[in-house]
Amino acid sequence: MRSNLSIRSARIKKEGITNDNNKFLLNLGNEERAAVKWIRTVKYTGRYRRSPADTKWSPPEPRGSALSERISWLERQLAHSSDIVFRPFAAEFEAEAGHKGLIVYVENMIDTSLLELMIHNGLMRREPSLPGDASILAAENGKRSALAGVRTTTSLRHAVLAVLQGQLLLLFDDQPDIRIYPLRKVETRAITESTNESVIRGPREAFVEDIDTNLTMIRRRIKHPALTTEQLTFGTYTHTKAMLVYIEGICKQELVREMKKRLGRVEIDGVLGSSYLEEYIEDNPYSPFPQLQHTERPDVVSASLLEGRIALFVDGTPIPILAPLTLPMLLQASEDYYQRFIAATWIRTLRFFFLFVTLLFPSIYIAITTFHPEMLPPTLLITVAAARETTPFPALVEAILMELSFEALREGGLRIPKAIGQTVSIIGALIIGQAAVQAGIVSAPMVIVVSMTGIASFIIPHFDLGLSLRLLRFPIMIMAGAFGLLGVVVAIILIYIHLINLRSFGTPYLSPLAPLRPEDLKDVLVRAPWWKMRTRPHLHGTASDQREAAIKLPQLPEGGWDGD
Repeated sequence: MRSNLSIRSARIKKEGITNDNNKFLLNLGNEERAAVKWIRTVKYTGRYRRSPADTKWSPPEPRGSALSERISWLERQLAHSSDIVFRPFAAEFEAEAGHKGLIVYVENMIDTSLLELMIHNGLMRREPSLPGDASILAAENGKRSALAGVRTTTSLRHAVLAVLQGQLLLLFDDQPDIRIYPLRKVETRAITESTNESVIRGPREAFVEDIDTNLTMIRRRIKHPALTTEQLTFGTYTHTKAMLVYIEGICKQELVREMKKRLGRVEIDGVLGSSYLEEYIEDNPYSPFPQLQHTERPDVVSASLLEGRIALFVDGTPIPILAPLTLPMLLQASEDYYQRFIAATWIRTLRFFFLFVTLLFPSIYIAITTFHPEMLPPTLLITVAAARETTPFPALVEAILMELSFEALREGGLRIPKAIGQTVSIIGALIIGQAAVQAGIVSAPMVIVVSMTGIASFIIPHFDLGLSLRLLRFPIMIMAGAFGLLGVVVAIILIYIHLINLRSFGTPYLSPLAPLRPEDLKDVLVRAPWWKMRTRPHLHGTASDQREAAIKLPQLPEGGWDGD
């Protein structure tokens, strides 16, 4: 005979779990009701899921200020960390000789020379007599008031988080205040030349992984009190530091509020890079087109801030996020503004032309050779037909095989060591292309088409846009192989409809082309001279349009040169 507890447990399992009628829960106690709800969660979701809010670290703190109690509390919280150092000492003040204190820090994150010089040696030194009501920590504060970044807290939880970020704690017995010293040992990569956005003219430096260094590089360029930085923290476990940077008076507050609103919804256990946050704040996460700009150049970020945009820096990554973003911005390179406007306009025109080449060239070739051969001149038609005579595959299969091979070579060249990566990409493409033509698997014109398409994709200055075009190339090729030029036209229309409906923080993605703003076209298809660009681009986040005072066209001085 089973006990009453076993019978009741069997009843819970039979009725409470399999039956979704919540009236059954009314007959149960609080603990049994909670157990049934938990089991239902496991049943329907497959596992028990905790939100990041459930994992927030908030243990109760000791009420007293006795050093022994706080040491015990700290040791309980940090007992699993063998690299955290607890260093007790006795501060020898004349008023209270041997007053007990404690230093807490992470062993490999503290600059030990600063530790010995500023904290330990100073506290062991005998000081003048103190007034009877003066605290030990107040005297220590007076000695260390010149040290930048030193702060005080009474919360042990905040103090522990500061230790884990590489700072040092100083505690005294019977003193509730805890002193936090910024003695973090910063080991960062040296500032080097940008590898992804190289230029011939212009600055060569690029961001590094340390957020403080990156902000300093921006401050060197924009020396104005309107440059605003706001600190944010992300990650329940990582507590990653981030900075929102904008210029007050140029950037609209609506944009700042919207950015903060979207970032405020982020609840995640850890953030290790800016790309983690990108997917939370972009307008359309399912769009193949990038809606936030990435760059590793300080001059690009500075120029964007001067246009009313906003930048998001994340500690641990050298690539900040810029918003809002439009499609023409992805076809602009920083070098356009460091060379004469005539050359920059010519190069920018080439980029717009090769954008369509990298997106449509294989599809147009497939459509014409498969459905519309009469559109080719007779001589060219005979040449193409002769080249494809021994090819066993249709043009669509040829193109897909060659494109996949080219993508594999491109990806392989990125992953293998840099010393041989470029050699493998170039030599591999030549050898595979020649061998495929000689074997009769693909035709020579198809190799030329795919090669020209790959070269055109290298001209796109931003990698994210180039990747989007490479992804869209495959469905357009399938449409061309199935319906000919009609399929290509339909694909272009669908992409255009998607682009005109796409937004980046409220800014139309095709702005200023759609909707058309003629006053902003001077920095889109062409790069007008600086004395012509008197206003900033009209973005959703731009508060002030005026960029420079009205000046006249450069001309010879009146009366001519001396001696004329």
